[in-house]
Amino acid sequence: MNRDDLEVLLTPKALRLLDEYAELDTVSDAVGAVMTLRKAGVDAHMSSVVLTQLQLRRRARAKFGKFATNMLFTDAGLAQATRLQVAARHADRFRRAEVRTLADLGCGIGADSLAFASLGLDLLSVDTDELTAAIASFNLAPFSNARVEHSTAEATNLDGVEGVFLDPARRTESRGGTRRLADPDDWRPSLGFAFDVAANGRAAGVKLGPAMPHELLPPSTASRPVETQWLSVEGELVECAVWLGATARAGVRRSALVLRDGAHELTSAGAASEDAPVGELDEFLYEPDPALIRGRFIGELAGLLGGHMISPEIAWVTAPELHETPFAQVFRVREVLPLHASSLKKRLRDLGIGRLEIKKRGVDLDPAKFRKELQPRGDNAATLICTRVDERRVAILADRA
Repeated sequence: MNRDDLEVLLTPKALRLLDEYAELDTVSDAVGAVMTLRKAGVDAHMSSVVLTQLQLRRRARAKFGKFATNMLFTDAGLAQATRLQVAARHADRFRRAEVRTLADLGCGIGADSLAFASLGLDLLSVDTDELTAAIASFNLAPFSNARVEHSTAEATNLDGVEGVFLDPARRTESRGGTRRLADPDDWRPSLGFAFDVAANGRAAGVKLGPAMPHELLPPSTASRPVETQWLSVEGELVECAVWLGATARAGVRRSALVLRDGAHELTSAGAASEDAPVGELDEFLYEPDPALIRGRFIGELAGLLGGHMISPEIAWVTAPELHETPFAQVFRVREVLPLHASSLKKRLRDLGIGRLEIKKRGVDLDPAKFRKELQPRGDNAATLICTRVDERRVAILADRA
């Protein structure tokens, strides 16, 4: 989106068209959608802007549900926006910390800000991109307690602000798109700045990418407690959030939150946990949720299941009994086979397995290419887990339990 597109989008006519044609099919009949607007007397530029926004709103339903219908988006802003259920948990951190004034630095299109504003906080939302800040202004317009500024985090006056939420930009514009910034000092704002805003007793939260290296996380001290939380939604790891000061929970240094059929959490007072001992493969194999893997909770999970690992540093836990757990997917082991395409292909044919799920961990293998080699055929289904048991490369034929 450029400035001309935004000026068209924010006209009363374009906003009326978004409401009037909210259910227009822009996916399976894009040509028909264009013709519908043209027949209504809408010019080419406005048609393009409106149809793009309708497509974004439809995609946004996965993150915002029915609220997407009244919001505006940019493509990049939607991709980076926090899911509504996650934003609500961010807001609850500041509510529990009794924060009354909050700055959302790097607010994007305003996903987290909407959750903050809904709690009645005196909110200042800031973004470095002028068009994005304008979109956030529209989305936050229903809240008299929220205001938006086009500025940088570093230039924002935080005097009197009790809490700060930051989502540092970790990508920059590049030829043909964007590129990831590897050095945290190059993030906007830098990682050091983000962590330093919690000085002087200020409560803070910093949203980071889920693959954030542990060695870059700040230490927890008596004067500035820190909690790092890895969070997944329906099995997808979506963020690593660092909570500093009053937003960090007492006695919790690491946590893994799994949002799947409710909310489920493991916590630890330590910086890292020891992995579970390694032993032989049992009847059941558990694949830990990615929040547990990134948060290094494999040892805790094994303890809950009465199990152990099957190979050092590979995130599989095996146990002799079936346990229902929100923290892992579970498979019942059928048999263990050599990880050789020719012998596996024959065995799959013998068993009539045509619907084959392939998982791999700890081995160099492309599941898509491997499937072509195996050429599974038949009416039966199974899961093939390509991994290592101790140091042996194996293919574990299993069923989801």
